[in-house]
Amino acid sequence: MPQPPLVVVMGVSGSGKSTVGALLAERLGVRFLDADDLHPLTNVDKMAAGVPLTDDDRWPWLAKVGEAMAAASGDGLVVACSALKRSYRDAIRAAAPAALFVELDGSRAVLAERLGKRENHFMPQALLDSQLDALEPLGEGERGIRISIDHDPAAIVGTLARELM
Repeated sequence: MPQPPLVVVMGVSGSGKSTVGALLAERLGVRFLDADDLHPLTNVDKMAAGVPLTDDDRWPWLAKVGEAMAAASGDGLVVACSALKRSYRDAIRAAAPAALFVELDGSRAVLAERLGKRENHFMPQALLDSQLDALEPLGEGERGIRISIDHDPAAIVGTLARELM
């Protein structure tokens, strides 16, 4: 029997990580976790104030993401997590080596439009450029899939499910 999948749906704010992640988890029959729920309140307050997080802010949070994935290795898990830099993904992989990353890729214009329509989210549109500047797309040797956000979430999930099963 194949190992249940451990998937991180990654990308900048507005790329659809939570929406795609939740749908993908449902499709794969595994639990979904939004890594934003693991941020300490100090991180949430910083982001809500329009202040980008530093790496020092992120390391403890990324450790929690990796721990959650490692704990779910027997059951499978889909996590929505920005994982913008390779070093962040490496931190998650250190705890959960089987993790596969799905990078949601979209243009700045599409991302800004989506963020402009968001309500009740702590991440302001003002931080989009800092996230795009920090983004290191999946690189050589990284286990993952890069997919465009130019399709509706159901189509994206359909494509991902075919590739993952």
